[in-house]
Amino acid sequence: MSPQIAFPQGFLWGAATSSYQIEGAWNEDGKGESIWDRFSHTPGKISDGSTGDIACDHYHRWEADLDLMQSLGLQAYRFSITWPRVLPEGRGQVNQAGLDFYDRLVDGLLARNITPFVTLYHWDLPQALEDAGGWPARATAEAFVDYADAVSARLGDRVKHWITHNEPWVAAFLGYGMGVHAPGLRDFQKAMAASHHLLLSHGWAVPVIRANSQDARVGITLDLTDVVPASPSPQDYHAAREMDGFLNRWFLDPIFGRGYPADVIAWFGRVHGARVDFVQEGDMDAIAAPTDFLGVNYYTRHVARAPGDDNLPPTITTEDSEFTEMGWEVAPRSLFRLLNRLHFDYQTPAIYITENGAAFPDEVSEDGRVHDDRRLAYLDAHFRAAHEAIQCGVPLRGYFVWSLMDNFEWSFGYTKRFGIVYIDFETQQRIVKDSGLWYRDVIARNGLDGEPDALPTH
Repeated sequence: MSPQIAFPQGFLWGAATSSYQIEGAWNEDGKGESIWDRFSHTPGKISDGSTGDIACDHYHRWEADLDLMQSLGLQAYRFSITWPRVLPEGRGQVNQAGLDFYDRLVDGLLARNITPFVTLYHWDLPQALEDAGGWPARATAEAFVDYADAVSARLGDRVKHWITHNEPWVAAFLGYGMGVHAPGLRDFQKAMAASHHLLLSHGWAVPVIRANSQDARVGITLDLTDVVPASPSPQDYHAAREMDGFLNRWFLDPIFGRGYPADVIAWFGRVHGARVDFVQEGDMDAIAAPTDFLGVNYYTRHVARAPGDDNLPPTITTEDSEFTEMGWEVAPRSLFRLLNRLHFDYQTPAIYITENGAAFPDEVSEDGRVHDDRRLAYLDAHFRAAHEAIQCGVPLRGYFVWSLMDNFEWSFGYTKRFGIVYIDFETQQRIVKDSGLWYRDVIARNGLDGEPDALPTH
């Protein structure tokens, strides 16, 4: 029976992970130290005191994990490369054993008819490069191009979908400005420089990847949100404009050839005393290198409230608002708004939702299953919002659920579960959750029923 809400023919359904969160094997086969190795081993940085040393042990269990993906009917898999696994010092001598792992992984995916989407940078910078200045240093952008060249030269004959960076906002501002992610610095000027060099390295790497991978499609993934004012007041609208500039336009505008937004530059200077003296001639043209798609990571909306004397929190909700384990409001309508905004404001050539999902406190029931009905409902609502956006003309080409499996959730350690596959971190047992079984059926029929689906019974 055909679905009542059918997605376009060729729409790509997948799941996503990142290297540090699942691989483990943190010091095996010649791998160098990353900033997340150093950060997680620093007492007090991770909420549960854990590390990614083992995580999901995917480095050793990758074949069984690929079989699991195949059993779910995944058509695509987005994963990231560990930079210090390939270049232990960040540049220089390539560690062939590290590249061999990803070579086997790509071949294993293709043998199972799963399209690989490779993310080159998902935050695990080689510690050696951080010691030399990290992303605030222009030399790190140059090193990234060498790294992109080494990986794409090896895998480019088979990998045809490339993502340069994952969420440069997080890497720059949480890592260098707010200190909650590796490397844990609190210097807003360095965070701004880091954001520029992340974007610059993206622009420089695009033609290198194209040269190494014939007919490749290259893009970048941004964490984007729908920023709405908390009230109709002019002050709240102004606050929303400022926050949209910080979270969205600071990256979108330069990628699409508009340069850095002047109002955000002024805001950075006024609020943080920050400067943009790191921009050199030709940088903005390089950042605006034409790409084939934009990757969108969406989880929740952002409600902006102007600072005032009432000390109200910067959020506004309704009685039926729901929140995930991360404290994020479930707001599928904002995904619809965001996708349309990207299409009509930036004329994006194609869009992939490269991450979307929710953390909930999952447990294994007495029947041996994981009944995650709230995650199932979350995904169902967001799929519907995405379908409605397609009906409005948004060139949405695929959807990657975050995450394939429970994993090391950065500064939260193992306290937050996003997976459609449950991981017992003591035994490494994998259990497909109800949401995973439901997702398998969505993929098989390329769509949804007219009404929100019931829980699967098998």
